[in-house]
Amino acid sequence: MRYFTRKEGIRLRDLIGQIRLRRGHDLLLGVAFFAAIFPFFMAASYGARRLLYGSSPDASAYLLHGHTLPVWAMVYGLSLWWMIWSPTEEITYQGYVVPRIEALTGRSWVAVVIVGFFWTVQHCALPFMPDWRYLVFRFLTFPPGVLLLILMYMRTRRVAPLIIAHWPMDISAALMTAIY
Repeated sequence: MRYFTRKEGIRLRDLIGQIRLRRGHDLLLGVAFFAAIFPFFMAASYGARRLLYGSSPDASAYLLHGHTLPVWAMVYGLSLWWMIWSPTEEITYQGYVVPRIEALTGRSWVAVVIVGFFWTVQHCALPFMPDWRYLVFRFLTFPPGVLLLILMYMRTRRVAPLIIAHWPMDISAALMTAIY
């Protein structure tokens, strides 16, 4: 990302945009975004699990079923990973890719579809499990929330509140990997 931003004559920091910390504006907006988005991820997860696994709750519908993480990986996931990964995803997809696809195509909906698809596919492969039902489950779980994140970015053109909204989602993913 740094390579591409340098070629464009901008800094990585420029992709985040203005941060409004006074009076907690970005923090409150991020919490509001999280409250609006997270139920869509949960509903999609529930629906995909019911569709693919039936009425019995199958543990393979969760993040790391069948994999045990070493202690150091769990500590990293719960302490640093979420702080790094949320900004990385938001800056990459929202701050960098969405505006460029919009500029190249002249159509916002094309950016929504392309970025939404690839952001969803990324979440199918992380973590990768060679189980078709698990991969389809992951693919069906993410589009509603991802599309809302993109639409919220397009409405506000603000990355910082989306990073704040993304943090609790990544924290919950890290907790699920530690629990299962």
